[in-house]
Amino acid sequence: MGYVFLYGFCRLLAFLPLNMLYLLSDMILYPLVYYLAGYRKKVVRNNLAASFPDKSDKERRSIEKDFYRHFCSVIVETIYLAGISTEEAKRRTSFINGELLEKYLDRGQSVLVYLGHYGNWEYQTFLTLHYPGIHLINVYRPLTSKAFDRLMFKIRDRFDAELLEKQAVLRKMVLLRQQGQAAVFGMIADQSPSKTNLHYWTRFLNQDTSVLTGVERLAKSSGAAVVYGDVRVIKRGYYSMEFKLITDRARETADNEITEKYSRLMEESILRNPAFWLWTHRRWKHKRNQAEKPEAGQIRESEEPTAGSAGIRYKSNAKWGPEI
Repeated sequence: MGYVFLYGFCRLLAFLPLNMLYLLSDMILYPLVYYLAGYRKKVVRNNLAASFPDKSDKERRSIEKDFYRHFCSVIVETIYLAGISTEEAKRRTSFINGELLEKYLDRGQSVLVYLGHYGNWEYQTFLTLHYPGIHLINVYRPLTSKAFDRLMFKIRDRFDAELLEKQAVLRKMVLLRQQGQAAVFGMIADQSPSKTNLHYWTRFLNQDTSVLTGVERLAKSSGAAVVYGDVRVIKRGYYSMEFKLITDRARETADNEITEKYSRLMEESILRNPAFWLWTHRRWKHKRNQAEKPEAGQIRESEEPTAGSAGIRYKSNAKWGPEI
């Protein structure tokens, strides 16, 4: 019943032009989220202060307000996906260097695409509209709310992208290889690892930061190529993603080399325009001097990164899952 109501509500709103939804976002949603509810405002301010200590309070406050406006835009854009046409979805997105993905798929090598909570991460599913020959698999974790989970599944499932729970990624890759097939796996990896998965630390946005290492370990286990999806916000509601090769020989790289390259590329994207990153996430909840020392060479399949949603809490059926 909850799902039927939510989906019906989203479908009704999706009949409105996106510009009308942006008007509702600016006049109603943004004041509610930022001024009235103050949603995670303390987390956002702490994150910005630690990430940009050289900026003035005025500059950080400007980023903060721009972030919340964008955050509300992402919410209405995601609702709009319930009814967006194929033509409009294609018009609002562009993918640069998609031929890189096709090159590896043509020779039977799967591709792991590193993503982040930057721009509107839900729009990456439109890749299949621009490159219909690509088998896209978005890795996700179920939402705590079954109604919201069904809603997001329905929205994400509209454009021929397969959805796969994170625990099944490695098994899927093995199965594809046995069948002589390959796929592109979209994996968001800028979340904070769970306390028991603090395998690697780096300097990220001026802070000691624990980083998920699941993509690197998957690449080394499977032999997949690793690519970064660099997102740019062209203008409101229009996004581009450029695919940049990290490595196609993962097994020959040094430990944590792939993870470090992703961290640098993700940081580059954020610094280009900080307002478009998801600052409400408690990214630095773990401190380096408090971290538990992991066992050498320990591999947790269920630590694999996921394609998540803004402001939604996730459940995990696995002991080692990351918290988004």
